[in-house]
Amino acid sequence: MTNLSMDQQLEDIRQRILAAGAEKTPLRIQGGGSKHWYGQAIQGTLLDTRAFAGIISYEPTELVIRARCGTPLAQIEAALAEQNQMLAFEPPHFGSGATIGGVVAAGLSGPRRPAAGAVRDFILGASLLDGKGELLHFGGQVMKNVAGYDVSRLLTGSLGTLGMITEVSLKVLPRPFAETTLVFALSEADALMRLNQWGGQALPISASAWHVGRLMLRLSGAEAAVRAARQKLGGEGVDNADAYWASLREQTHDFFTQDDNRGLWRLSLPSTTPPMMLKGKSLIEWGGAQRWLYSDMEPQAIREEVAKAGGHTTLFRGGDKELGVFTPLAPAIAKIHHKLKSAFDPAGIFNPGRMYKDF
Repeated sequence: MTNLSMDQQLEDIRQRILAAGAEKTPLRIQGGGSKHWYGQAIQGTLLDTRAFAGIISYEPTELVIRARCGTPLAQIEAALAEQNQMLAFEPPHFGSGATIGGVVAAGLSGPRRPAAGAVRDFILGASLLDGKGELLHFGGQVMKNVAGYDVSRLLTGSLGTLGMITEVSLKVLPRPFAETTLVFALSEADALMRLNQWGGQALPISASAWHVGRLMLRLSGAEAAVRAARQKLGGEGVDNADAYWASLREQTHDFFTQDDNRGLWRLSLPSTTPPMMLKGKSLIEWGGAQRWLYSDMEPQAIREEVAKAGGHTTLFRGGDKELGVFTPLAPAIAKIHHKLKSAFDPAGIFNPGRMYKDF
């Protein structure tokens, strides 16, 4: 499409936002809908972002890509692959329709996150249509709101509650020269102990996962570094390892596909936390910092135990969303959230209730 048609697309969206604001009509901002299940129940008239798409610029030598919100994630990854580069935070697709706007709005990262960083760490800039129909630019010129926040990062994980992200600029990284995966037969406690020991050493660990007595460890980097680490760590080699890590990234691994109506909990914890005394089935990633759980325990009991360990919980998939998907905010933090919502979306039309029922 031409720049003119993109300008018209943007103007049409702006007019819809202005009309919705005037009528106090909720809008449901959505790209491919691959993560529509994430967060609280969706409400509002669909505002489809997919027509506002396309890679605006890509400078492989500068390690920067800029794209419109509706650009398919697969298209961006294909362009990067041609230059042997990648989105190092390994964002999950969760479906063929994933868009780059949805990647930022959801703020989800894959197996490489502990080594490379999260989505927010790679955001260089962003543009946003707010509730007043104004197109705001953040990043390069470091435009900040009245409270002084770096808004381009603040938008990450906001689930479209502050406005429609129209463009994003992202830092990209070269693919590693070498990569291999090792497997170790270890109990949960021993696996966590090893992961924390290895975490304090100069090892090229780029991903880890423990499930039912097996610890998987991915090494990435220069060939010499990967080879030396493999000799030092031992373990057994793994065939078709790329498919294994993809199954964790996209949650197609058997652990995630079981028919379980209890809901999937995501526990975010300090990596040094020993095995949690929580009943249920679990899988551990990110060196112990991310733990997945299916459990019959009462949600409040799960949240209390995780909070005692210094972590927080998310009801990631399924379960009873009436109980609240995300950990309730402390009063001071909730006040900041409400002020931000009021500043960017004074009429409260963008994805209302998607994060919290009163937000």
